[in-house]
Parts: sequence; structure tokens; C-alpha cells
Amino acid sequence: MTRPLAGPAGKARGLFEELAAEHLHKVGVSLERVFHDDGLKVNAKLYAFESKDRLVLKLPAARSAELTSAGDASVFEPSPGRRMKEWIALDAPADETALLRWRELSEEAYRYVAALSAR
Repeated sequence: MTRPLAGPAGKARGLFEELAAEHLHKVGVSLERVFHDDGLKVNAKLYAFESKDRLVLKLPAARSAELTSAGDASVFEPSPGRRMKEWIALDAPADETALLRWRELSEEAYRYVAALSAR
């Protein structure tokens, strides 16, 4: 059964809160204030947050480039012209398939940043 996704205004916020609840059960994960919103950190390193109704994730540079080249994500710019290295932004999902993609990429971001912080 497919559940309806939240309405357009604030859709990403509600879905991010769901993702956060899922990730808070992982070792080393915390939910903290970042960029005027809440963000997920693993071992004190930020890996995911919601901004302007988009999910923002930190992924390896090659993976970020792959997703942006394919049109699946955009480069995250907290302000015009200020690109953040390795960070991508995903629009709020319109259907369950896109929501599953959010979950998969959130997991990738968690694993990537957890590995970085273990060094």
C-alpha cells in the first residue's frame, strides 16, 4: 500500500524528520542545529539536513558529480555562487520511488561520513 506524501509546502521537512528518526538509531548519529535547521551528524560530522524543501547530503565528489550530471540532484549552494564541495541537494520526493531514493542516498551519506570520521 502506498501512503500519500505530505503536501507541497514543507514536504521535505516532514520527510527529513522521518529519516532523522530512522537514523538516530545508528551508532554515533545525533540531530543538531545547523544552518538554521536540524542536521544529522555522525561522530560530530554533518552528513544530511533539510534546506529550502530539499534534502542536502554529503557524498564522495565522484558520486555527487554522477548524480548531478544525471540530473538526479543539484549542487548545493547555501547562497548563490557558493558551492559546497561534495554536497548535493535533492528536491522533495513526488512519489514512493523518489522517497526510497532519499532513503538510499541518506544511507550512502551516513556510511561515507562515518568512514571519513573514523580516519
